[in-house]
Amino acid sequence: MSQFQEGKHPAAAAGGTYFLAQEIEPYPVTLSWGAMAAENPVESLKDEATCSICLDYFEDPVSIRCGHNFCRACITRYWRESDTNFSCPQCRKIVQYRNFKPNRVLANVVEIAKRLSLQAENNSEGERECEKHQEALKLFCEEDQNLICWICRDSWDHRAHTVVPIEEAAQNYKVHIQRQLEFLKKERDEVLAFKQSGEMKTQKLLKQTETQRQKIVSEFQQVRQLVEEKQRLLLAQLNEINKDILKRQNNYIAKITEEISRLDHLISELEGKCQQPASEFLQDVRSTLSGGRQRTFENPVSLSPEFKWGSWDFSEKTRILHNILKNFKETLVSEWRLDKENVTLDPDTGNPWLIVSKDQKSMRWQNPYNSFRVEDLSLLPALGCEAFTSGRHYWEVELKEEGNVRLGVARESVKRMGKVNLKPKAGVWAMEQLGPYYRAYTSPITNLSLSRSPRKIGVYLDYEGGQVTFYDADTKALIFAFPPASFTGQRIHPFFSLFGVNSQLRLCP
Repeated sequence: MSQFQEGKHPAAAAGGTYFLAQEIEPYPVTLSWGAMAAENPVESLKDEATCSICLDYFEDPVSIRCGHNFCRACITRYWRESDTNFSCPQCRKIVQYRNFKPNRVLANVVEIAKRLSLQAENNSEGERECEKHQEALKLFCEEDQNLICWICRDSWDHRAHTVVPIEEAAQNYKVHIQRQLEFLKKERDEVLAFKQSGEMKTQKLLKQTETQRQKIVSEFQQVRQLVEEKQRLLLAQLNEINKDILKRQNNYIAKITEEISRLDHLISELEGKCQQPASEFLQDVRSTLSGGRQRTFENPVSLSPEFKWGSWDFSEKTRILHNILKNFKETLVSEWRLDKENVTLDPDTGNPWLIVSKDQKSMRWQNPYNSFRVEDLSLLPALGCEAFTSGRHYWEVELKEEGNVRLGVARESVKRMGKVNLKPKAGVWAMEQLGPYYRAYTSPITNLSLSRSPRKIGVYLDYEGGQVTFYDADTKALIFAFPPASFTGQRIHPFFSLFGVNSQLRLCP
């Protein structure tokens, strides 16, 4: 006869004790059903269905003589590691024999606990309940921006509010966030384009400086002893330009990288937000929308006037160096200096049509007679006070978008009253702005096609080189260069002329 006899399990009674029928002696199997009355019955039931050895749900539960329950594998392994005294792992009571009985009731309880625990987890991840009414939170109040149940909807607090199902509300807000995502991604693409454009410009500048370096070294090798000091000066200046370029590049890349990182983080955050369940997604949705609003990114690439001037000045020095070493090596020292001239207007023009300011830096046109003839267009020149007989000189003139302005250089012998021939053979090297149109007074006249309307025009005079050149002062782009001329023995003045309403100019300091 076997040691155990299978009996019935009257364990349905709360706190009941069950005695297993056996030949040796009966022993109790205690199930703490009273614990089910705890605040969270699911957790209490889970505790009752947990083995105290492996701390997991019972697997093939068995009961021992003291009434405690364990997994069959757990108690077998525990007793196998013991020598003679077999004790309960939970209450430490010594038993004479390693006897245990399958507990089918507990096995059923474990299955029920597993299902209830899974259901509780699904409920916690899915629908939430109203704390006030214990009903599912299936509605969203647009005014209060929170989840409510159907009872809350009919209450006085929400009766006049706009209430929609949470899925509909979530979809509406997802649409708004998707629009913000599109704006952010577009902004990120623009920033990346700025980065690429900036890197290309930097590389172009570096290539230009490298080309200039090679020209400098090549030319100086021919007359190294004569121009050793000037070579060191140029290379030092070039190194400073390179350092400035690289410094600007590093600062530029740092700002671009920071902005890209910010946008990537924001995009990732919003995309993650859209993957959340509706109830969780709608929490702080206004904060999410506010954080994702489009922000205009300002391209950090900006070249200072000093940097543009220095870069342009260096390019001009390189060009001049080539010409000097080829034709005028003996005059290298005297030709080197380039000053930005502080040009002033001669107020003694004797012309009532041209009004010169007190500081002699600006001039405007006015018609004192309220009538004019077409031939009067050439009657309004004015010269600068300064006269140049050597060297290189540069000045800038600020223009307005409207009116008619002429500027350049002229021999001192040019008449300031009466008809003036605006051609080099008459001693005038000038260009004209006529509204959005530009032209140079060559023979015949040369119409100029510019990619942009210069706000300021730079005038460059190389007396010994016989050169008169015009530049866009902001970009240092070449506008026009007159063919070489001879100024020897002549005093050369800055030249200006205005005609028409809104015609005015100002000399930059």
